[in-house]
Amino acid sequence: MKTESLWSIFINASLINNFVLAYFLGICPFLGVSGKMETATKMGAAVTFVMIISSMCAYGLHALLEAINAPFLQLISYIVVIAATVQLVEMFIKKMSPALFRALGIFLPLITTNCAILGLALFQTNKGYGFGESFVYALGAGTGFTLALILMAGLREQLEFSEVPKVVKGTVITLLVAGILSLSFMGFSGLSS
Repeated sequence: MKTESLWSIFINASLINNFVLAYFLGICPFLGVSGKMETATKMGAAVTFVMIISSMCAYGLHALLEAINAPFLQLISYIVVIAATVQLVEMFIKKMSPALFRALGIFLPLITTNCAILGLALFQTNKGYGFGESFVYALGAGTGFTLALILMAGLREQLEFSEVPKVVKGTVITLLVAGILSLSFMGFSGLSS
């Protein structure tokens, strides 16, 4: 297997193959929570935390399942770990910041079903990443997810002050902006070797 530098793994996960803007994973919170910069930033931090913990657990689970010759339990094991991690994050946010808990609303428990997190665990396993590489991959993916949320939130906040034709107001302009943002991230594909 060709070894990648940790920096290359980070840049690949955050910019080149951004989970939201290149793979289109995690679109639900991307569109649902990107209305305000503050909630987008905090949701990005929560998703990044869950990605890192889930990635580390997925690495350990994969090694364990390979050792006991039960790789068929991989998917269900990853789902259980992700659900447990999200529950911990949800309890923490509810206790520490009830206002943020209300602002994130239904999108916080939806992290459990966020396909970006499950995709991260499956991608890192398929790529054969070690512990350090898995950590950097998860950190890069979380950073890219947060970057996409923050960019979208900033653009949506600016759209509130713009004159948008009635025919594209609301969801339509949001999807158009998301598409253009996704196209702009395609320019990073030239960074890969």
